Amino acid sequence: MTRTPDGRPRPVVIGVDSSTQSTKAAVTDAATGALLALGRAPHTVTGTDGTRESDPETWWRALADAVADALHTAGADPRQVTGIAVAAQQHGLVVLDARGRPLRAAPLWNDTRSAPQAHALTEELGAAQWLARTGSVPVASMTATKWRWLRESEPRTADAAAALRLPHDFLTERLCGQALTDPGDASGTCWYSTADGRYDPHLLDLLELDPALLPQVAPTGSTRAGTLTAAAARALGLPAGIPVAVGTGDNMAAAVGLGLGGAGLLDHPVISLGTSGTVFAATRTRPAAAPLAGFAATDGTYLPLACTLNCTLAVDRFADLLGLDREAAAPGDGLVVLPYLDGERTPDLPHATGLLTGLRHSTTREQLLGAAYEGAAFTLLRALDGLLAACTADPAGLGLAADRPLRLIGGGARGRAWVETVRRLSGRPVLLPRQTELVALGAAALAHAAATGEDPVAVSAAWGTGHGRELPPAEADTATWRRIESALAQAAPTLLS
Repeated sequence: MTRTPDGRPRPVVIGVDSSTQSTKAAVTDAATGALLALGRAPHTVTGTDGTRESDPETWWRALADAVADALHTAGADPRQVTGIAVAAQQHGLVVLDARGRPLRAAPLWNDTRSAPQAHALTEELGAAQWLARTGSVPVASMTATKWRWLRESEPRTADAAAALRLPHDFLTERLCGQALTDPGDASGTCWYSTADGRYDPHLLDLLELDPALLPQVAPTGSTRAGTLTAAAARALGLPAGIPVAVGTGDNMAAAVGLGLGGAGLLDHPVISLGTSGTVFAATRTRPAAAPLAGFAATDGTYLPLACTLNCTLAVDRFADLLGLDREAAAPGDGLVVLPYLDGERTPDLPHATGLLTGLRHSTTREQLLGAAYEGAAFTLLRALDGLLAACTADPAGLGLAADRPLRLIGGGARGRAWVETVRRLSGRPVLLPRQTELVALGAAALAHAAATGEDPVAVSAAWGTGHGRELPPAEADTATWRRIESALAQAAPTLLS
C-alpha cells in the first residue's frame, strides 16, 4: 500500500483514457496529481476503405485490465481509490439492446462511410442552421451522420436499438449503472445544441431519433454520476461504492488536464499530435464557424476544435514505407506531401487519398519523410488560424497569437521531428507539458472533483499537470508554407475530391 510521508494510506483517483487504439488507466495521487502508475490494454480496430469499427465490449475488458495493471504497478490497495472517471474517443456510435449489450461493432470517429449522409444532412438544414444550433456543420466524423448511415444501411439494427451511447457514456454506464453524458462529448454528436444546452428537438426529428434512446445530459463531466456497482467492482477489483464521475470526451479531458477552462487558462491554443491531429482552446466565446467543430467544454465553457484525420499514424506510415526511423526526417526541399491516407476531415475531403508532388532524382528518403511531416503539420496549423479567429485572436501576430505559446501534446509531441516541424512552420513559441498522459490525468481530475465537489480545472491547475518547458519561436518557413498551400489549392477541386 502506498502511503503519505506521515504513514497514512495515500488517497488515489483513477483517470481512464479509452482511446482509439488502447485504454490507459492513471492511478493518481489525489492530493498532488502525481502519476503513480499507468496501466495499459490494447483495443482492436477493424475495417478498410473508410470502415473503422471496434466492439465496445473490448473497451470494457481493456478498462478492467488497465485498472488492474495500474493498481499492481503502483502497489496501491484498491481501498485507497476515492474516485474514477472515464474520458474516451469522441463521436463513436454505440448501439445497445435492452440489456445494454452492443447490437453491432461501433463505427468510430474516423469511419468515413457516412460522408454522403453528412452532405445530405447539411443540404437538408443548411450549414448556417447547423452552426446556429450545434456550432458545427456535419462531417463524416459526427455521430449524427453515423446514425443516419445506420438507418439507411442497416435499418433492422437501427429499429432494434434500445439505447444509443457515445464510447465514454457506455463505459460510465457500465461503471455505475446510470445513463449520463456531459455537455462536452454530447456537443460532438450534432444532435445537441450548444446554443440551448440540451438535445435539439428539431434535429432529433430530422434524424428520426427518439430522445428516449439517449442518456441524460449532466451539468458537467465532474458531476457525480453515481457509485461503482457491485458487478463493476468485481470486474475491476475495486470496492463497490466508489464515486464515479460522468466523464467526457478525450479532447475535453485533455483541456482539463492542461488546466484550461473557466477556473484556469482561457484562449490558450493547443495542438494534439496523436492518431488524429487536433487544435483547440478553451474559451467563453461560443464558436459557430465552419470548418471548426463548435464543441462545449466539460466545465461550462466552450472548446472550439478542428480535427485532422491524418497525423502521427499517416507520417509513421511514410516512415515504414521508406524504411526509416520516424526521427530521420529532413526538410522537404521542394517536395509537397499531402498525407490524406484516410480521407480528411479538415479540410473536408472524406474521399481524398495521399498526394506527392515535386519529386526529383536528387530527392532523398529523408526529405520525402520530412515533406510528410510538413504536410501534416501544415494542415493542423492552417486549422489553427480558423480557431484563433473563432476565439477573437489574431493569427497575423497580434494579441493572443503573439504572447501565448502553442501547447503541444500527444504522442507526436515527444518526437523531435514533430516539434521542430511545428516550430518551423508556425514561427511561434512552443510549450511542451512535462506530463504526457493529459487525457488520463484530466479524467483523474474529474474523478477527484466528483468525490470532493471541487472544480476539476482548478484541481488540475493546483496539480500543475499542464506545466512544462517552453521553446522560443523559430524563424517561420514561409516558403514551405506557400508551396504546400498552393499545392492544396490546385489539387482540392479534382485530385483530392
